[in-house]
Amino acid sequence: MTAPPQSSMQNKLLALLPATDYGQIAPDLDLIPLPKGTLLGRAGKPIKYAYFLASGLGSIVVTTPEGHSAEAGIFGFDGYVPTSVVTGLDVSIHDVGMQLDGEGYRISYDAFRGWMDSNRSFSRVMIRAAEAFAVQLAFTALSNAVHDVNERLARWLLMCHDRVSGNEIALTHDFISLMLAVRRPSVTTSLHVLEGNGFIRSERGSIMIRNRPALEEFARDAYGRPEEEYRRLMKDLF
Repeated sequence: MTAPPQSSMQNKLLALLPATDYGQIAPDLDLIPLPKGTLLGRAGKPIKYAYFLASGLGSIVVTTPEGHSAEAGIFGFDGYVPTSVVTGLDVSIHDVGMQLDGEGYRISYDAFRGWMDSNRSFSRVMIRAAEAFAVQLAFTALSNAVHDVNERLARWLLMCHDRVSGNEIALTHDFISLMLAVRRPSVTTSLHVLEGNGFIRSERGSIMIRNRPALEEFARDAYGRPEEEYRRLMKDLF
């Protein structure tokens, strides 16, 4: 399925493009289902497509040579992956996959690179988005170093909430364990802390955000700076 009129485009980056530029690029976009578990990139493998999510949630997973994995960043309708395509790199650095069911617009690597070279508006948005994502990754590293597990969980839940519709997020303990790079018992303990404070309601395979303002206050400086930077980078582009 081809891209819709820009007025109904759910991906924030594609919606930002000037109408004329969007009209030129839209024929190269194919809307496809992206169920949970879909791999959008595999470390060390050629990049065939870039993806602009319209819904759902995905993650960038970093794996050591010994096989230890941790999530480095998340993405939804706010961005595109793999961001390395903006540099002309044609091999994926990390594993990129869907964590929640969704759909998105797929564009071939060659078409993406062609528009980067020929369309200034497209390249400007993609470069800004890559910078915003780099900020998120940097603050993830900082948060992992300086915040306790409860604050880090609050941060990730807020980030997930930013990228889904509604207040219910289909997150499993295994996924949260990967997000935080901690063992499952630590996840259970932290969920109990947040639930005990009335911030969330945790059920099997699902988390309901009950009091977002209080959750933001609890997260303190673990959340907010990358989000502010995203808004700043995407403001007044044209």
